Amino acid sequence: MNFTLENHGNISIFHLKSKNVDGQIAAQFKAQVLIVAQPDIEALIIDLSEVEAMDSSGLGALLLAHRQLKDYSIPVILTGVQDFVKSLMNITRIDELFEYYDSIEEALNTFKYAEE
Repeated sequence: MNFTLENHGNISIFHLKSKNVDGQIAAQFKAQVLIVAQPDIEALIIDLSEVEAMDSSGLGALLLAHRQLKDYSIPVILTGVQDFVKSLMNITRIDELFEYYDSIEEALNTFKYAEE
C-alpha cells in the first residue's frame, strides 16, 4: 500500500508514500477516502510531503475528499505540498478548495488552539 492512515483524536490523517500519485495509487486512495471521509470526523489531513508528481486521477482523489466533506463544512487540509503539485492544482483551479500547512503538526496545532 502506498499510504498509511492514522487517527489523531477525531482527525483522520493520510500519509501518501509515493513520489508519483497516478491511476493505481489514486484508485486505492479514493476507496479509502470513501470510507474515512464521513461526517463524524473533525478534519481530513492529507500529507503530500513525499509526492513530487500527480496526474489527473490523483487530483480526482483530492476532489473526491473535498466533495465528500464539503456539505458538512469539514476541512480537507493538505500538508507538505511541493511546487509541481501546487502549480498543477493552481492550473486546474482546485487549489482554493483546500487549506494548506507546511506540516501535519502545524495543521494539528490549529485545532488545539481552536479548542482553547
